[in-house]
Amino acid sequence: MFDWPSEKAEKDAIASGDYVVENNLPLGVEKWNNKLFITVPRWKSGVAATLNYVELDTKEKTPKLRPYPSWENNKIPSDKCEDEKGCPLKDNSTIISTFRINADKCDRLWVLDTGLADILGEGKQVTPNAIAIFDLKTDKLVRRFTIPKTQLKEDSFLANIIVDSERSECSDAYAYIPDLGAYGVIVYSFRDNHSYRVKHNFFHFDPLFGDFNVGGVNFQWTDGVFGMAIGPRKADHTKDVYFHALASTKEFMVSNKVLQNETHVTSPAAYFDFKYVGDRGMNGQSTAEVYDLQTDVIFYTQVNKDAIACWNTKKPYQADNQGLIDSDSHTLVFPNDMKIDPEGNLWVLSDKMPTYLYQKLDPAAVNYRILTGNNRDLIKGTPCDK
Repeated sequence: MFDWPSEKAEKDAIASGDYVVENNLPLGVEKWNNKLFITVPRWKSGVAATLNYVELDTKEKTPKLRPYPSWENNKIPSDKCEDEKGCPLKDNSTIISTFRINADKCDRLWVLDTGLADILGEGKQVTPNAIAIFDLKTDKLVRRFTIPKTQLKEDSFLANIIVDSERSECSDAYAYIPDLGAYGVIVYSFRDNHSYRVKHNFFHFDPLFGDFNVGGVNFQWTDGVFGMAIGPRKADHTKDVYFHALASTKEFMVSNKVLQNETHVTSPAAYFDFKYVGDRGMNGQSTAEVYDLQTDVIFYTQVNKDAIACWNTKKPYQADNQGLIDSDSHTLVFPNDMKIDPEGNLWVLSDKMPTYLYQKLDPAAVNYRILTGNNRDLIKGTPCDK
């Protein structure tokens, strides 16, 4: 699975327990140029590296994961930490555990580091939640920003990051970080190097849609706001930010200028700036969504249906305008993450995560896949096609 420095290094890691093959589950995906980034969160002990990539121009059918930016930066520090909230890192380029990542329009990789290792086991907070930003052209760290403890709640769980940027205004970028466990969104300004927490009723889960059946596994979740997508820049320079809770079938939106105005968005006056968009219908729970500039389409996952679906943003958000792109109980069991690249290719990672969490994956089976397809080909014949 991993491109180890040597065969001995791999054997030593297995012997020491630093690498337990079956505990490594790919989850997040992102593409930049010829690199396809893949995250492996530290759900359990024995995760070799949390932030990785493969070269897309390789001739290997199953290329091995290369840690990014290096093996060293994916190691859990051996120093003892007495603070249950986590301790500062000696090397700020070190990533402890990441779920989702985002490459922006300025060739930077934004990594949300939860700082949490062995989540399902001892659950050690190695370092505080932080945003690490890398220059993809040099593979050097641009900045590491620690999210203030005051912006986190007891049940906070940060597993996604969406970046709002323009190539002509790189220093004005913002990141939106949904807190699926404590129902909020953390907004980070790159220019100000400052963040704040936003709360709203629409960030909560729907109690009628917390029941899931995926790959023969039944479970109940209370995950709030998780999927987010940023629409196109409009004539007034604003963008609509679409979002939904994971345990819900409803879609909402808010202007990015509302989110970026700290004084206003953290006041009661902002409540009605958040809008209800529509409902995906029964079993429409979704882990991820992305907006495609070329087609005006939002692609999204449907985990209860083993499916990928779409909605053309020029049409009303209703059931008959939702297009089914693909549904496959073999290759799309729990489509976990998706991204769209500048060439219009959709990338989807499926990983049977509920089986990994609640049962046991079959080591003889193909348990995770990365699928790709062209945007216009995918929507052809669906209500999303203009």
